[in-house]
Amino acid sequence: MKQLRNIIMIVLAITAMSFTIRNFRDGNYAVNIKKSSVIWHGKKVTGEHFGTINVQDGQLIITDGELTGGSFTIDMSSITSTDLTGEYLQKLNGHLKSVDFFGVETYPTSTLKITKVISKGTNGLYEVTGNLTIKNITKSVTFDTQLTDDGNGLTAIADITIDRSTFDIRYGSGSFFDNLGDKTIYDDFNLKIKLVTN
Repeated sequence: MKQLRNIIMIVLAITAMSFTIRNFRDGNYAVNIKKSSVIWHGKKVTGEHFGTINVQDGQLIITDGELTGGSFTIDMSSITSTDLTGEYLQKLNGHLKSVDFFGVETYPTSTLKITKVISKGTNGLYEVTGNLTIKNITKSVTFDTQLTDDGNGLTAIADITIDRSTFDIRYGSGSFFDNLGDKTIYDDFNLKIKLVTN
């Protein structure tokens, strides 16, 4: 009898644990651009720079209680450094917007469209694959996304490392130019993305 009781208790505990995995409410969730953010971080031999880019629009798609798709657009003309001020800030911002880097007059936006989502077995944690388009060049990227729901909307957080040289951003790249020395800028740069929905 005691053994049966123990078995029942174990079954109930497992059942209770299964119900702690919360699904999300189905729908297309529009991104709140004022609450969302993209923080960039680039490194060079002699230091590093970081800053922000504004989110222009986006959405997250929930089907059968799970993240299944979505997309977002960032306004490349809004790119700015947050570690500089004055003349140095204006100089770096102008260079980032020039043809040496993102060429924002020709390519004013960049986009990411989700193509595949795999649950990682933890509540709200997913492996996401998407098509990232920068300077009209599209590459597939894969990264982890943590999705949460505070009752007012969804929040998706991701950390993506990108090789800029694959998007034809070659300025200061040791992959294309020799003898750059301490003027070398590393190809990899990081984007910390936070999408908050209405």
